[in-house]
Amino acid sequence: MLFKSTLYTCKNYNSRKYEHINMKINFKKGLIPVIVQDSKTDKVLMLGYMNDEAYKKSIDEKKVTFYSRSKKRLWTKGEISKNYLLIQDILIDCDKDTLLIKAIPTGPICHEGSDTCWKEMNNKNFIFHLENIISDRIKKKQENSYIYQLSKKGINKISQKLGEEAVELIIESKDNNKNLFLNESADLLFHYLILLKEKGFKIQDVINILENRHSKS
Repeated sequence: MLFKSTLYTCKNYNSRKYEHINMKINFKKGLIPVIVQDSKTDKVLMLGYMNDEAYKKSIDEKKVTFYSRSKKRLWTKGEISKNYLLIQDILIDCDKDTLLIKAIPTGPICHEGSDTCWKEMNNKNFIFHLENIISDRIKKKQENSYIYQLSKKGINKISQKLGEEAVELIIESKDNNKNLFLNESADLLFHYLILLKEKGFKIQDVINILENRHSKS
């Protein structure tokens, strides 16, 4: 199954500004620490290091690329997991030896599945966390998992189940039972995430389309 990602492009992305920042940094002194912050929630996501080559690759591709001290090579965050950090802005500190990158994460940051490398919850990212759980259940083929069992039945069954949940939500919307309405809403969203996974997409692909639509209005 191929992952088909529609990367969000920052309309204010200023490559000239970032090239100018590059001229201010003295990479000859060694690796530069880079703090990555969620551009929407301001939550600090992780710390990495860059050399000149990693910085240039980052601004060229608009995705965060570090220099991995353990791998001893350039490492693009998400090169395996597809949980990229899409650059929205880059700032340099007053001493010109540390960078702050504001980015949009397309999934969990930590390799252990948490939203940040400090195992903090990035509130808007719970949906990404749930997406990661769905992916993990399917990948590990957990026989006792509802997610895996539904996935095994194929896209037609998943689509049918999503349709059933949509009908149940419509029925509950006509009544005034807040609890039932919200629970049916959660069920619909949950099954929609499973369908997205089966189709090879992520919720970020849908968010990207919505953001691009409304940025033009």
